[in-house]
Amino acid sequence: MTDATPRFEQAPAPPGHAVRLLGEWTAAQFGRPRLFRELLQRLPPAESHRPWDLRTAVLDHVGAQVLWDHWGQRWPENVELLPTQRTILERVAQFTSQRPARPRGSLWTLYLGFGAALLRFMANLGGFLRLVGQLTLDLRELARAPHHGPWRDFSGHLYRIGATALPITALVGSLIGVVLAYLTAQQLRQFGADAYIVDILGIALVRELGPMLAAILIAGRSGSAITAQIGVMRVTDELDAMRVMGISHTYRLVMPRAMALSIAMPLIAGWTTVAGLAGGMVAADLSLGISPTFFLNALPGAVSLPNLVLGMSKSVVFGILIALIGCHFGLRVQPNTQSLGQGTTASVVTAITVVILVDALFAILFSQVGM
Repeated sequence: MTDATPRFEQAPAPPGHAVRLLGEWTAAQFGRPRLFRELLQRLPPAESHRPWDLRTAVLDHVGAQVLWDHWGQRWPENVELLPTQRTILERVAQFTSQRPARPRGSLWTLYLGFGAALLRFMANLGGFLRLVGQLTLDLRELARAPHHGPWRDFSGHLYRIGATALPITALVGSLIGVVLAYLTAQQLRQFGADAYIVDILGIALVRELGPMLAAILIAGRSGSAITAQIGVMRVTDELDAMRVMGISHTYRLVMPRAMALSIAMPLIAGWTTVAGLAGGMVAADLSLGISPTFFLNALPGAVSLPNLVLGMSKSVVFGILIALIGCHFGLRVQPNTQSLGQGTTASVVTAITVVILVDALFAILFSQVGM
């Protein structure tokens, strides 16, 4: 049996050592990438003025394209061919086109990077909007048949997202209150306006810092967990099994999480705000001598009801957005572990960015409310 492996040998010839091709230079043989790379590395260049003898080799259009590209897309000075081989090479030379030169430079790289980022953003935005629309339809279906709703999933998510997050949110909220109180006290002491620390802490924590800190913590803690849970279901083919059984992904996976976060987020934001006010009250007593009794009595007058309503309303929006973003990136995970890690990272970064952007939008739209 003859050896079909594409190879060559260098035999003595009048102009020099001739390159004689052996074996089958065909698509079937070049399907082995390692063999292809090693052969091209050892093949002499066409500029060496050596004669080429192809008569002992089997050649098809793939092998002819390999040789033509190796020759720099021009004929060597001396080549021995069979008539059929010459026909194939002439056809390859006729239809081979030059690759257009791509502009090089930092500006072109930035342009391509911006285009790729824009396409990814539009694809994610389109998928997110479809998810919002499907969630609306699922909520309508739940209102029609509430006894068929995934209430057990809802209660489980409500516990894992809400109850288990209370310790870390209380710790972070109280520390932020302490830091804010100490920094504010240094400025107020210069003007003899110690009593206004209650107004500053109240407005800052109830209206802005409490809801936003809680949302950022939940986005990093629960948003990543949502993406990882759904992503693992993609890796283990559970999502495909649900589709085969006719179970809607959005009805059983997205809707319970969105409902749980929309209810848990205002409660967590209120808990974080209370912890921040408690920390600020202790710091105000230690730094300015303002008693807790005075602090609690002055707080209702410093923070009006619209500020509290605005803070809790923002938290509902934050919760829904975090849940939808986590589910969106979880459903887009590919069945491999690398995609799972990338999706989880993108989910957390996107959720925190969206929370800050939406908070800024609320601050601009409702700048006159409660002030």
